[in-house]
Amino acid sequence: MRKKPATVRIARWSATHPWSAIGLWVVFVALCLFLGGAAGTNKISDEESGVGESGRAGRITAAGDFPEKPEENVLITAADGRTFDAGVAREAAADLSRRMKALPEVESVAAAVPSPDGKALLVAVTMKGDTENADQRVQPLLDVSEATEKAHEGLRIDEVGTGSTAKGLGETLGEDFVKAELISLPLTLLILLVVFGAVIAAGVPVVLALSCVAAAIGLSTLASHVLPETSAVSNIILLMGMAVGVDYSLFYLKREREERQKGVPHIDAIEIAAKTSGHTVVVSGTTVIVSMAGLYLADEATFASLATGSIIVVAVAVLASLTVLPALLAKLGRWVDRPRVPLLWRLTMRSGDSKLWPVLLRPALVRPVLTLVVSVGALLLLALPALDMKLKQPGSDDLSRDIPVVQAMDRLTGAFPSKGTVHQVAVRAPADRAADVEAALGGLLERTARDDLFAHDQKPTVRVSEDKRVHTVQVGTPHSPKSDGARDSLELLRDWVPQAMEGVPGAESAVGGKVAQGVDFTGHLEDRMPWVVGFVLLLTFVTMVLIFRSLAVALSAILLNLLSAAASFGVLVAVFQHTWAEGLLDFHSSGAVVSWLPLFLFVVLFGLSMDYHVFVVSRIREAAQNGASVKDAVREGITRSAGVVTSAAIVMVGVFSIFGTLSMVEFKQLGVGLAAAILLDAVVIRVFVLPALMTALGKWNWWPGDRSAGRGGQHATGSDDTRRLRPVPAAQPHYAGAQHQQPYADQQPYAGPQSYAGPQSYADQQPYADQQPYAGRQPYADRQDHSGQQGFAPFGTPPQQQPHRPQHRDHRPDSWQ
Repeated sequence: MRKKPATVRIARWSATHPWSAIGLWVVFVALCLFLGGAAGTNKISDEESGVGESGRAGRITAAGDFPEKPEENVLITAADGRTFDAGVAREAAADLSRRMKALPEVESVAAAVPSPDGKALLVAVTMKGDTENADQRVQPLLDVSEATEKAHEGLRIDEVGTGSTAKGLGETLGEDFVKAELISLPLTLLILLVVFGAVIAAGVPVVLALSCVAAAIGLSTLASHVLPETSAVSNIILLMGMAVGVDYSLFYLKREREERQKGVPHIDAIEIAAKTSGHTVVVSGTTVIVSMAGLYLADEATFASLATGSIIVVAVAVLASLTVLPALLAKLGRWVDRPRVPLLWRLTMRSGDSKLWPVLLRPALVRPVLTLVVSVGALLLLALPALDMKLKQPGSDDLSRDIPVVQAMDRLTGAFPSKGTVHQVAVRAPADRAADVEAALGGLLERTARDDLFAHDQKPTVRVSEDKRVHTVQVGTPHSPKSDGARDSLELLRDWVPQAMEGVPGAESAVGGKVAQGVDFTGHLEDRMPWVVGFVLLLTFVTMVLIFRSLAVALSAILLNLLSAAASFGVLVAVFQHTWAEGLLDFHSSGAVVSWLPLFLFVVLFGLSMDYHVFVVSRIREAAQNGASVKDAVREGITRSAGVVTSAAIVMVGVFSIFGTLSMVEFKQLGVGLAAAILLDAVVIRVFVLPALMTALGKWNWWPGDRSAGRGGQHATGSDDTRRLRPVPAAQPHYAGAQHQQPYADQQPYAGPQSYAGPQSYADQQPYADQQPYAGRQPYADRQDHSGQQGFAPFGTPPQQQPHRPQHRDHRPDSWQ
């Protein structure tokens, strides 16, 4: 007797011990949250996240152990439409200083400094405490600024700094994510309600996905003590967790319901779902994890953090679908289809084959080569803009100008350019060379003072560490971070700094800052991308070969997913490098794509696209193994999987599209890129490219495996509605007891007293176990009843001539009863 697959054994235990499985899952989620909260999060520091010369500058600066104090810049300008009165502004500055000094949160207040054009005053305020929680302590300072503005009519007082900027952006972005969550959950529930037509069935995937997200956040917090975590991880976990968590539950639920509709008993339907959809979930999850693991080869802390979070949430989603989901289905029983929405319920329970999908598939099945050429050509046309992709790091210039704190930043940098784009020069040298370093930096600053590429509104100040080994100075530029002027000033400074340090033996120097970080990060990714892409392609290819035992299937999977990823990159470039979609998506185009996005998007898309590919190709192979010709197998596999794949795609597109409404441009691009890719993959690839390619390949689809599958002959299908009978071997008794039965053709051997759990039965076959009344002369060749009996009676045999079939309950173990 062959051992059942692990997915079936786990599902059977969970289904027969539902309260134990549900209780263990609740304990697991609670334990993850508790341990994660107790351990706290280990965030990535600036020196850990940097690469190239900017990363070296960050590490040199960190070695100086400079005390970091949160600073606030208070800008006093004329109110809209008013003339700036310098005398009134100085009175307001004095009033502001007096009020600020009275606050316990304030350490010192500097004298007011006029702007070069004489139209603004700047008051620098230094706060007590560290910079980590400055946003939580800055509100009294903001209240003072607001009160001073009200006391001095005709003036505008803006406050921008460590705490106020973090607080302003945090509130805006926090509202964005709350809005996204409030929209995504009802939207997902609504889509699933349309899919299932029942409230409980729609709620189960959402509840399960949310529990997966909660557990994964706790586990990722623990993992941050091994690999430090970036702040975006929780958002990525939510995005990925809702997508794959709902998808995997959807695959499982749809298959279990499909089997119950055929009359298969409830527990047995769960086992069949575990053997088919459960196996697909494991394969799909493994593929996503393999793809995400490629990010570790990027050799960058942020990517390692994103990979860790994504891998954890996908693994938890797979675990949930294999363990607690069967338990929930077993415990709910037929209550999973309650309460029903009358119209939607009738639509979801319609019997008979789909009329739409055969029409959509007709071009690919009738003229496969022509359909393949046209559809691939269309996707390549969409991919063309990707050849002009430009990359840059996101910055303040990418934020919506409707955010109040961003408007204040613009006014500050307009009056004092040195407070905007800043390059950081860091030098490390022996302590006895400190005077030489200061002299060299003085000469460097004299050169920058004579060049228009650098800001001249304030004289830069050199900072020296206590041990005299590290010197740093910030050099501002009047150009925005995304401009050519900012990059030109960086290149010039990187030429001048080594020249200035030539006379200082043992000196190590580097130039960092936001512009430098963007340039270095983009260059680093361009160097590492071939390694990451090659790793993902190779491991995905190996995984597909091991799953399907076919080089042709593996190669086609790689090529089709590359095609959909390229097309989505083209859409991304067309939307975000140009200005035509600015009003539609409420953003200001920077003329580039966020530098970290293409690599992250590639591995995510490759993993998620494999979800659909594995699911659809598995159904096609299942039909082929049951004897269908290649064309019939393609039609049947895609038609039978159409409902669940379309539903899953709609859920993913809906969730991802919501991220396109957020204020941060990187999340807009991530949401639009993922939504476009899933839409292209689920529609163009699945409806046109995949069926056309598999139809054109014919028997070579399964090369170098069994190419006889789907050829016809004794395994062939007669039509869509009837199947040819397989001959009964002469030596085989009509019924020899379930325990002695031998498998025929490609049937699985009997694996114990249970219902049908082998290949997918056809829609016109009804099992015996539910004791349906005889409704005419139905063919039941190629069919296995619930006792394990193979039926080979010819058409037209009256019911009384059939051998006695024992009741299913006669063979059910006590634990099932």
